[in-house]
Amino acid sequence: MALYAIGDLHLSFSTDKPMDVFGGGWINYTEKIKTGFQMLQPEDVCVLCGDISWGMHLEESLEDFLFINKLPGRKIILKGNHDYWWGTTAKMNAFFESNGITGIDILHNNCFFYEDTAICGTRGWLPDEELSAEQNRKIMAREVTRLRTSLQAAGDANTKLCFFHYPPRFKNTVCHDIISAMNEYGVKKCMYGHLHAEGHRLAVRGAAEGIEYEIVSADFMDFTPLKVMD
Repeated sequence: MALYAIGDLHLSFSTDKPMDVFGGGWINYTEKIKTGFQMLQPEDVCVLCGDISWGMHLEESLEDFLFINKLPGRKIILKGNHDYWWGTTAKMNAFFESNGITGIDILHNNCFFYEDTAICGTRGWLPDEELSAEQNRKIMAREVTRLRTSLQAAGDANTKLCFFHYPPRFKNTVCHDIISAMNEYGVKKCMYGHLHAEGHRLAVRGAAEGIEYEIVSADFMDFTPLKVMD
């Protein structure tokens, strides 16, 4: 049994947005995802760190979720900035159930456990230049609240891991409120996605101020999930 993470699958089985058009490592990426997941066993758990499907609504994302459901292991998903299909947890769970999707759980204002380790997280946020300072502040505050709710749900778990879509820090950008929440609850390790191509150079990897960071964007990982722990 092992815990894995990968982000940014950007599946597009029912939409005309295949990532192959970007060339490079994205060529034939869905087959690479299948190959990358072959090392997982049915009892393993994999956290998908957002940007899962290009579908604009759940029905348009169905083929993508059926693809994910067939991959080995239990999946825990969180929201990315391109997951336009995302709805309420109740609506998504009902959709999965009605379509026979049994291997996907939703990380949103809650936490899950891998043995004694708490799996916590939220989408996160980075300042958007097209929004006002006040709009950015409100969105960040909402994400921090969701993170705290997730960490509180972990109770007295000795080990808490955090998973995000947006990086809590990269290059010269630091999301102080998110990092403060992780420090307050004793988080020592987090995983994130979002960064692609040249953006990989901006990724923070390794320890920074007491927290270990790891990028798990699919193209960075060569479409193979990162083993987080046994």
